Amino acid sequence: MSLLTLVLENLWAKKARSVGIALAVGVAVMTVVTLTVVSSGLEGSAAEVLTVGKADFTVAQNGVSDVLFSSLDDREVRAVRSTPGVQSAVGVLLETERINAANPLFIEIGIAPSDLRSFGVTVLAGRPYAPNARHQVMLGWRAAQNLGLHVGSRFYGNGTWNRVVGIFRTGISYGDLGGMFPLPALQAYNRVPGSVTLVFVKTRPGASIARAERNLTSRHPELTTIQTASQFGRADRNLVFLEAATTGSTILAILIGAVIVGNTMLLSLFERTREFGLLRAIGWARTRVVGLVVGEGIGLALVGSAVGVGLSFAATAVLQSLPQLVGVLHANYSPQAFWRGLYTGLGMAVIGALYPAVRAADLAPLKALSRE
Repeated sequence: MSLLTLVLENLWAKKARSVGIALAVGVAVMTVVTLTVVSSGLEGSAAEVLTVGKADFTVAQNGVSDVLFSSLDDREVRAVRSTPGVQSAVGVLLETERINAANPLFIEIGIAPSDLRSFGVTVLAGRPYAPNARHQVMLGWRAAQNLGLHVGSRFYGNGTWNRVVGIFRTGISYGDLGGMFPLPALQAYNRVPGSVTLVFVKTRPGASIARAERNLTSRHPELTTIQTASQFGRADRNLVFLEAATTGSTILAILIGAVIVGNTMLLSLFERTREFGLLRAIGWARTRVVGLVVGEGIGLALVGSAVGVGLSFAATAVLQSLPQLVGVLHANYSPQAFWRGLYTGLGMAVIGALYPAVRAADLAPLKALSRE
């Protein structure tokens, strides 16, 4: 009989033990995969705003807890524009507002009409708003569809009404689901005169993007630059903390799970003393006994990991349906999430099974066979 066959028969013969360990592994894997998916999804949703302006890099206030809390004044915007290698720098105010249950996080972009073209905005219908207009708004085409509005409609937001003067497209879903306002008007609505949230920068043709970033941050350490989602933590500390929590939960899941698995398998060892004694008596090497016990743990880990991934789909769906996360959390089932879940399950099982496996391999055959 092969080792694999014996492993499978043992797992089937001890159904209660197998189910208990597999469920313990499954719960741990569910937690780790769900946290990874949520972390990655929130990072993707947050970083998607950086793609709206189609810039080479984005400038934000350094070290804020949330990128939407970034605040840059006119002096800092001028400093970005005067940085060597910079061709254009568009200052944009970003705010969010709950419009209705279907649009709990409607993004509002304050931008001067003269910057619309360099920001990648194409007007599909109507016209841009006037530079200092009040009660005027342009809607992304997706937002207009969702809200059932068109040019000439009234859009209610920021505690007042705004006439829809145009419908635009950016080619980025995050931008096309929002609305654009004259920069002074949105600053007045939110009582932040002269402030913008981000500056979207394009470099001169042939200029080094990395050098322009270094020139800016060395002269102005209160600012930070972002090019990719992975760099988003420079400006948004919430994402850094969330990733740290995910890593910490993975380590804790492996350690706590290993204790649970090890304790269960150690109790099983006392029940199977004669079995292991018989295997040693018929000539099984210690390494083969260790392989049998660890193999059982790996088998349970694979089953538990599959269960945990299935549970994570359900857990993530529940989280996405919460009012606080509707429209904010977009599940991102990346390969990293599944690999992290798999090595969490395997780590629990292998670490937990090692000590019982060594104990089983060290049993003296005669003493084990004489045990009642």
